[in-house]
Amino acid sequence: MQTPFGKECPFFYGDYFRGKNHEECRLVGTTISAQKWTNKLCKTCAVPNIILANACQFMNLKGSISEGFLGLGKSMQIRAYCEKSQTIVKEPQIGCGLCHPISEIFLTEK
Repeated sequence: MQTPFGKECPFFYGDYFRGKNHEECRLVGTTISAQKWTNKLCKTCAVPNIILANACQFMNLKGSISEGFLGLGKSMQIRAYCEKSQTIVKEPQIGCGLCHPISEIFLTEK
């Protein structure tokens, strides 16, 4: 579904049927962080860019909300885990390296 800021995100849900205005982030789930979520966090969230760059079926994303000093400057913190390699993915846009290895064409130097 499209976020209020125009990006496609599979975890954003909005129900606007018959005047409803219910929005939620299903990446955060039903944790305590979900109560702190607002749709303004979608503006700087990295998930739409990660999904565009890497559509690996084995990568699981988890999100949480981190608050800055005195509760100001909230942001989404995204963690990625690969089920195939059983490792934490440091760069979710690229992946773990096992699922989609770089072709040797790109590794050879001329």
